Amino acid sequence: MKYMTSNQIRNTWLQFFKSKGHHVEESASLIPVNDPTLLWINAGVAALKKYFDGTITPQNPRICNVQKAIRTNDIENVGFTARHHTFFEMMGNFSIGDYFRNEVIEYAYELLFSEEYFGFDQEKIYITYHPSDKATYQKWIEVGIEPSHLIANENNFWEIGEGPCGPDTEMFYDRGEIYDPQHLGLKLIQEDIENDRYIEIWNIVFSQFNAKKGLTRDQYEELPHKNIDTGAGLERFACILQQTKTNYETDLFLPIINKCEQLGKEKYDSICHSSFKIIADHLRTCTFALADGASFSNEGRGYVLRRLLRRAVRHGNKIGIEGPFLAQLVDTVIEIMQDFYPYLLQKKDYIKDLITKEEIKFNQTLKDGEKKLEELYVKKKAISGEDAFILYDTYGFPFELTQEYASEKGLQIDYEEFKKAMEKQKEMARDHRNVQSSMNVQNASYLSFKENSEFIGYRYFNTRAKVIAIFNENPLQVVFDKTPFYAEMGGEIADSGKVENDTFLGKVVQVLKMPNGQHLHQIEGLKGELNKDDIVFLSVDEKKRMAIEKNHSATHLMHQALKDVLGSHVNQQGSFVSDENLRFDFNHFKNITADELLQIETIVNQKIQDQIPVQVYHLSLTQAKKEGITALFNEKYGEEVRVVDMHYSKELCGGCHVKNTGDIQHFSIVSLESKGSGIYRIEAVTGKQIIEKIKKMQAPLVQEYEMGVEKISTLIQENDLKNFNLSKVEEVPSYQLILNYKKAVLENKEILKNIDKKLKDLQHQQIVKSLFQEENEVILVKNKKLLLKTINLDDMQLLKVVADTLFERYPETLIFVMSCLEDKTFFVAKAPQKYVQDGVHCGKLVQAVATLCDGKGGGRPDMAQAGGKKLENIPLVLEKIEECLQ
Repeated sequence: MKYMTSNQIRNTWLQFFKSKGHHVEESASLIPVNDPTLLWINAGVAALKKYFDGTITPQNPRICNVQKAIRTNDIENVGFTARHHTFFEMMGNFSIGDYFRNEVIEYAYELLFSEEYFGFDQEKIYITYHPSDKATYQKWIEVGIEPSHLIANENNFWEIGEGPCGPDTEMFYDRGEIYDPQHLGLKLIQEDIENDRYIEIWNIVFSQFNAKKGLTRDQYEELPHKNIDTGAGLERFACILQQTKTNYETDLFLPIINKCEQLGKEKYDSICHSSFKIIADHLRTCTFALADGASFSNEGRGYVLRRLLRRAVRHGNKIGIEGPFLAQLVDTVIEIMQDFYPYLLQKKDYIKDLITKEEIKFNQTLKDGEKKLEELYVKKKAISGEDAFILYDTYGFPFELTQEYASEKGLQIDYEEFKKAMEKQKEMARDHRNVQSSMNVQNASYLSFKENSEFIGYRYFNTRAKVIAIFNENPLQVVFDKTPFYAEMGGEIADSGKVENDTFLGKVVQVLKMPNGQHLHQIEGLKGELNKDDIVFLSVDEKKRMAIEKNHSATHLMHQALKDVLGSHVNQQGSFVSDENLRFDFNHFKNITADELLQIETIVNQKIQDQIPVQVYHLSLTQAKKEGITALFNEKYGEEVRVVDMHYSKELCGGCHVKNTGDIQHFSIVSLESKGSGIYRIEAVTGKQIIEKIKKMQAPLVQEYEMGVEKISTLIQENDLKNFNLSKVEEVPSYQLILNYKKAVLENKEILKNIDKKLKDLQHQQIVKSLFQEENEVILVKNKKLLLKTINLDDMQLLKVVADTLFERYPETLIFVMSCLEDKTFFVAKAPQKYVQDGVHCGKLVQAVATLCDGKGGGRPDMAQAGGKKLENIPLVLEKIEECLQ
């Protein structure tokens, strides 16, 4: 076995499989595109799901890769074991309906043991297989593995939910008895005991069955296309080939750890210094995730990154590092990884900026956490395990820190309660992960259909065509020998239109792309029947297609404008293009202002006015990358790619576009929405009648404005009010129209507030006037003057005004005002100072009266208010006042 650097390991893997006819697939982004089931790409196969479930047939059925992956379900183990990581690289080789068991085992044997490649000592490798999988056992013996190194294990069956599944075989490297202090030997593998002696280095899954709910494994049907899915951890290979104690002493981690030693006050010890490992691991994850478009936030993947960064900062403090330091380590991470991931260099400054800002922010959060801890103690004189978990989860406070604080106060924290809350969160993460990972069930008839069908829709809207296959009668699913109908893909909706001949008429309502590239038309029959070999006339709805083209081309222009205005880090995270509007999801790390949106809109409209010819041509993928043409990170491209070139914007795209940017006519952003985790969504419209389209898409906002106008107009008219002008909206075909409506809505709310104040002032004046138009009877109760006034107002503030007004007129009198409505009563009392000194207490007075009406209240000795619900005891109010004044 020879020493190999991590770069040599990656290259050896890829070159070996390339020599076996495999296509080398670039690593997909860590952020899944158009796959809502995954938070992160978490395995080598995750980015290839569409191949495995038969949705798409790859150009080359043999694929190999080194895939970046993130798994965060066991964050607490990272740093305390030799091999747990949140970010890791999975080397894989895959066969989509091509080679199977025999070939993959032969490849594995050659790659592992040949001196030309990894050159492992055969005596050091042990292999597990499923007891029912006799073929795998026989094949391993056939290639040269001793039976004593083959171990049957019931766990060797890969299955997650419905869809492709099958037995697997795993390879383990024996690091020797020095890593087996209890001398358990092969029992460690047989009983699946966590250990440092036998390291699993490679897993090969024979994906040959379709798992179905309600069936036992022996009832599963075989897949029409059997697949091979393998995964080998780069970090584990490096640990073995570089002969280190743990993964953390390999060339993937050690330079980061060495840099931490320089910045801190501690020296690294692989046995006990988990803090160094945690910092190195978590920073790698943050660096790659941010480079791929993630950002720090309070939910989803952004929350995961925030937790990782905070954990790294805390452990930096533990080893004596002071002040923000992680950005310095980003340089080291990129130095290690840039040869294989050159794009990291371009993103370096952006990554460091985000990490520095987040680290500074966390230092403030720590202070907030300490304050929260103090509040909990003051309020409850106790800190529960649940409290400790909330502090950990929300503020990034480690349990040890909370425990330390508690012990200073002489308190104990229920650690079991804390662990229970932690386990509950982990369980939720596990459940979520299990739902995410299953694949769709393969459709055998679609997979086996290989007859040619030509798409001519880039050039023609209609054609004569022959029916070459009918897959379903209800709904009718048809394939033609050629078609102008674009199939739904890349976020662009499918064309619709007509299918007809002398005996049949139907509407095309959906078009989907089949695994082998043909377009499958879903047709709603209106007249007659359609049969195989029929000749029909196909015609696309041209008006709809042209509207789709406008929106798709505008999306490309907007994508580039977003990069120009917000920064080159912006990348597409999802897209939807229809004939009515376009929707575009992208990453950005801070709030987007209205001015920035208007700037983006202006740029796009300028490019439309420039009437740039749109060119479409084909290049090799290598040449396209060399020219820096925009490509989606997770999109699968063949060796030749289609380029849509608008001079200002150049993208790889298979969609439908205008011939000239001038054909778009006009572009307007309609809305901006944060989707969380640093992902934003813009909706926009193009073409003519922009104002009407904006108002339609923003109907609730327009309705709110119109209702405000109507309410204001009615109030002005009914009350003969002067000097109130309605807020007007200037209608412009731009996002400015939305801003105008929002401004007008706020102005209308302010106008309504002023009208309300004006009407209350008028009401107040009328009430004051009426108070003294009628005689107010002052009576003597227990040698005290009392004015008891009933005036029915549904407003406590106005009632207090009445009490104040009467008190001004009768300053030597106890004022008691009440309002008796259908279902409630209000009371206000005011007393002169001499009565207060004599023992009168308005708060107790209104409280006593309120009890008559099933109510409550209170206040100061000189002024108080109360309310109640029952009215039947109102006649007893005077009697109760007399009682209280004794």
